[in-house]
Amino acid sequence: MDALTMKKAAGEFAARYVEPHMLIGIGTGSTAYWFIQALGERVKQGLQIRAVATSKESAQLASALQIPILELNDVDEIVLTVDGADEVDPQLRLIKGGGGALLQEKMVAAASRRLVIVADERKQVQQLGAFPLPVEVIPAGWKHVRRRILEMNCSRVELRGNPQPFVTDHGHYILDCYFGKIEDAHALNISLHQIPGVVETGLFLNLATEAIIARADGSIQIIRRES
Repeated sequence: MDALTMKKAAGEFAARYVEPHMLIGIGTGSTAYWFIQALGERVKQGLQIRAVATSKESAQLASALQIPILELNDVDEIVLTVDGADEVDPQLRLIKGGGGALLQEKMVAAASRRLVIVADERKQVQQLGAFPLPVEVIPAGWKHVRRRILEMNCSRVELRGNPQPFVTDHGHYILDCYFGKIEDAHALNISLHQIPGVVETGLFLNLATEAIIARADGSIQIIRRES
């Protein structure tokens, strides 16, 4: 399987997890796209569900497929969220935010009973950090935040977007931080949150309950977090 076929396989497999009348969270990104498409087909066949989206892009796609969208503020608990990731380690710790929706993704994940990650095998890593860590920041003072992060054993910090900064759905900027290897994800997450101006990080820790990994040989690997 090539990368596109693996993404499609993972997304379509995850759509089987959705049961009638579920309130679900729908993720953002190239693999979550195929989950939403497969879900749209099931809705067309009569499946009744409601969904909370993690981005305007996913909300628009879901609405076009007749999937009813609710605001996060209008729900108490989401039964199941399916989303992608940029890196997944063996403990199901994640780096997310390559698509720029990390803040909403984390809020939806935190409101969910289950967070299932869909990914192809290229996203599996033994240690987080090869993918640059996205950090969502307040636009005013982003240069000060950048300087503080560079002092944290980070080789490079880039403002996303060229020539104009990328602006998130919530009106913030994103700094892509090149750590190379993240030795202690929990400590780094705490340290980043202590910098004034940081809104959220792309470190998703103790949130994912399961990962659906599509492999190049056509198989699907299921990884579950140990409780």
